[in-house]
Amino acid sequence: MSKFRYGPWRGGPDPLAPPFDLRAAIDKIGDDVLNASSIDEAMRELLRQGLDGRSGLDRLAERLRRLRELARRRGDLGGTLDQVRAALDQALATERDALARSDSPDARLAELELATLPDNAAGAIRALADYQWTSPEAKEIFESITQQLRREVLDAQFAGLKQAMESPDPAAMAAIKDMLADLNALLAAHARSEDTTERFADFMAKHGQFFPENPQNVEELIDALARRQAAAQRMMNSLSPEQRDQLGQLINQALGDADLASAMAQLSDNLRNLRPGLDRESAVRMRGDQPMGYSEAVQAVSELAELEDLGSQLGQAYPGATLDDIDVDALERHLGREAVSDLDGLRQLERELERQGFLRRDADGLRLTPRAVRRMGQTALRRVFQQLAASGLGDHDDHRTGAADELIGSTRPWTFGDELPIDVPRTVTNAYLRTAERGRPTGPGDRLRLDVADFEVAETERRTAAAVALCVDLSFSMLQDGRWAPMKQTALALSQLIETRFRQDALQVIGFNRLARQLNGVELAEIEPEWIQGTNLQHALMIAGRHLRRHPEAEPVVLVITDGEPTAHLTGDGSARFAYPTTAETVRVTVAEVDELARYGAVINTFMLGDDPGLARFVDAIARRCGGRVFTPDTDRLGEYVVADYLSARRGRNR
Repeated sequence: MSKFRYGPWRGGPDPLAPPFDLRAAIDKIGDDVLNASSIDEAMRELLRQGLDGRSGLDRLAERLRRLRELARRRGDLGGTLDQVRAALDQALATERDALARSDSPDARLAELELATLPDNAAGAIRALADYQWTSPEAKEIFESITQQLRREVLDAQFAGLKQAMESPDPAAMAAIKDMLADLNALLAAHARSEDTTERFADFMAKHGQFFPENPQNVEELIDALARRQAAAQRMMNSLSPEQRDQLGQLINQALGDADLASAMAQLSDNLRNLRPGLDRESAVRMRGDQPMGYSEAVQAVSELAELEDLGSQLGQAYPGATLDDIDVDALERHLGREAVSDLDGLRQLERELERQGFLRRDADGLRLTPRAVRRMGQTALRRVFQQLAASGLGDHDDHRTGAADELIGSTRPWTFGDELPIDVPRTVTNAYLRTAERGRPTGPGDRLRLDVADFEVAETERRTAAAVALCVDLSFSMLQDGRWAPMKQTALALSQLIETRFRQDALQVIGFNRLARQLNGVELAEIEPEWIQGTNLQHALMIAGRHLRRHPEAEPVVLVITDGEPTAHLTGDGSARFAYPTTAETVRVTVAEVDELARYGAVINTFMLGDDPGLARFVDAIARRCGGRVFTPDTDRLGEYVVADYLSARRGRNR
């Protein structure tokens, strides 16, 4: 028989490991939600930070910002004029040398004509349009200026024209004009909402060499051309008025062919009509010193515009932003395949949180599900018990036997004096494992010897049903003083504790500001602070009393978390009346509810946050009236105090 050997995986990342720790993700979202963020804001923050070692949107945006800074230092957008001026000076110097070697009167007249040329390059080139050159070399240099500029202008609009423009064959220019005519006809038909599928295929089959972007349909073709046109216009806007005027004149002279100029103007109009929303008006500030030609300058502006758009997409700061808005192709071009992998991971994380039932999406955006709230409660409860273990408060283990004890599903090693029932399966299993570790066979005829260390007992817990009313202050001061998150975390922890360990208990969370209301787990997790003045403890205690009376056999437990004395109460018609500072009437009706709960047998324990003297006097008075207690915990220990007090109160110790 074949032998198999098992051991830890050593071939890289665990292939069976989940792609994301969704529990860690929901913990991060929960922390932000507890601190008064909305679910959408918390999700955006998670995507910005990343998870499990993957780059978040912030890190990708920072890398992109550095690329933008490098792009801005790429060169001088006005370099085209410098190049034209240098070539013109070279042509004029060569011509003057040739004229100086001639003694004819025509040479002197030509020198005079050259001496009176305009200072700016565009005016000089226009004045030299009909000049009779003496030097063939100077004439060639001058003609190359117009040819080069025409090539630059066309190459800036069409990425595949550079090679065609370098050909001296007149047929090359004819092919360009033919392409422009077909392109304008195609765009016009598309603007009329005609079906241009076949027409586009024919156009690409005939002129595809001019479009290395390889657009797959008319829309992609329009996008590519419109972006280049917008970049050219932004480049022109970035020049000084004088530079813009000169370069515009030079371009018009370079496109001196009437048919070519007309086709380019028509193309510009078509693209503006088809893509009116593109940014064509803003200027770009480049800080480089290296002169750039027209085509290179337009390309630099186009790349910078793409980087700016990609940065905006990664920022997700505009209304309705989603990860699907991010241009994956542009992201890969600028940041590489690893960045695309990180983005795919963030998209998968967002989908998995919804698919596995932690979040749901409705018309108002993302919402928490009960599963997510349970996870938040587990995390909050774990933190609370870590504090309890560190401080020694709230020891809630009770191993006494009796009719009220119930098995809780866990076991522990037997210790001398235990009266708990022996867990036989665990005890026998321990004996087998101990024997196997020592290399002794345990066949069918062998005897299994039990050792004292093998015994385990089944844990039980004395359970007394309790009806718990947790009244939490939702006034805006709780947020202003940094008490909002601890309050919500405490309520979630207590809710989770009761759901998992004391299911026979009945918990009701009651939130109160100017009015009080009952809150379920999801409502509690998602509740956001309201700019409402008023602390209506009277209404909260009324709702607490109704909850306790629905469970007459249970131990009544009332816990109040607040940072201010009562400043609101219900009137006879059910509306709330607010007054600050508090009035005698508000105090009277609130104390009346305290007395009503005291007659029922409930004890009100108050967790006072802050150092408000008025609140201190009030809670001290109600504690004396109902035999309750007052706690003044630090904010970060609120959950520890509340859970420990609940564990004590539910066993009837408050009675």
